[in-house]
Amino acid sequence: QVQLVESGGGLVQAGGSLRLSCASSAPTFSTYAMGWFRQAPGKEREFVSAISWRGSRTAYADSLKGRFTISRDNTKNTVYLQMNSLKPEDTAVYYCAADLMSRVVSGEADYWGQGTQVIVSS
Repeated sequence: QVQLVESGGGLVQAGGSLRLSCASSAPTFSTYAMGWFRQAPGKEREFVSAISWRGSRTAYADSLKGRFTISRDNTKNTVYLQMNSLKPEDTAVYYCAADLMSRVVSGEADYWGQGTQVIVSS
C-alpha cells in the first residue's frame, strides 16, 4: 500500500506561483512513477504532469507546458509541482498518483492522494 499526502495548496492571485508537494512514507516510493491530476468543479479529472521513477522522463499536458514543472526527491519520498503564472482556470483540486508511468499518464494509477485545493483569484 502506498499512501500519498498532498500539501501546498491555497489561495493565490492570478500571476502568482504555488508549489505543491506529495509525500509518501512507502519505502518503495522511489520505484513508482508519480503524477499530478486536477479536477475543477463540474469538470472531469484531467492529467497535469508525470515523472518517471528516476526523474529522467517527464510528461505534461500540452496546455500547461512552460508554466508547470514536476520534480521529485527520492531521498525525501516527495514529488513536487511548481506552478507559475497561475490563472483562474487553474483553480481545482490537485491530486497526486503513483504507479507505472503508463498507468499514471492514463489516469489508471492504483494509488491516489486525497487532494489539495488550489484557488486562483482574478
